[in-house]
Amino acid sequence: HRDKQATALKLNELGRISLRSQVPLLLDEYSRNASTGSFILIDPHTNGTVAAGMILPYVTSRTSSPNTVRHESLCTSEDRLTKGRTVWFTGLSGSGKSSVAMLVEQKLLERGMPAYVLDGDNLRHGLNADLGFSMADRAENQRRLAHVAAILAESGQTVLVPAISPLEEHRALARKVTTEAGLEFFEVFCDTPIEDCERRDPKGLYAKARAGEITHFTGIDSPYQRPKKPDLRLTPDRSPEALADLVIELLESRP
Repeated sequence: HRDKQATALKLNELGRISLRSQVPLLLDEYSRNASTGSFILIDPHTNGTVAAGMILPYVTSRTSSPNTVRHESLCTSEDRLTKGRTVWFTGLSGSGKSSVAMLVEQKLLERGMPAYVLDGDNLRHGLNADLGFSMADRAENQRRLAHVAAILAESGQTVLVPAISPLEEHRALARKVTTEAGLEFFEVFCDTPIEDCERRDPKGLYAKARAGEITHFTGIDSPYQRPKKPDLRLTPDRSPEALADLVIELLESRP
């Protein structure tokens, strides 16, 4: 049964697992090519076959269940006294997204405006713990982030989301989710050159990526598409405090 937990499978039993490869694999859907759309798993110690599987189509579109109904709040945005919005910080790892977002949060709270930093890394310890760093998993990570941010913004908060979001389509989805909820969306590009990010390397991730210890790392072996028309572009020639003030000015320009 699909809801039954198991630590092992007996002969001819079926199970569902999460499998992550060390290197990218080129595969076809089984329905298109049975030879390159199927695989086996081999025990490296015995060379024995321990499992077999097939590649199913990847479902890119998601629709809500027809048996669920959206419930609208009895309170309007005017009742909440503050206008919710999402500020999406994009940029390479180490570009300063989280640092600036946290300063903006602090400054807004000091002004009596409800704000919250919804950090993409933090969600990977809980809600998104099942996701890896392939492009498919990154897309799902962004989708969940965008919807959680919209829910918080609907409560009247200014939601600050530091997330690499490497592809334009990731950021476009976040904007769409937000605007379709009737909320404002701001894209802030932390435009820090990769050389500076690598020199900072606060988490030691660039060193690991260069050494081949981690894969799918943005800027090294995974692409980053620069935003073409962000609402605000932040460069490292200013202090984090000054950059946070620029974000505040952007928000205040659209009361």
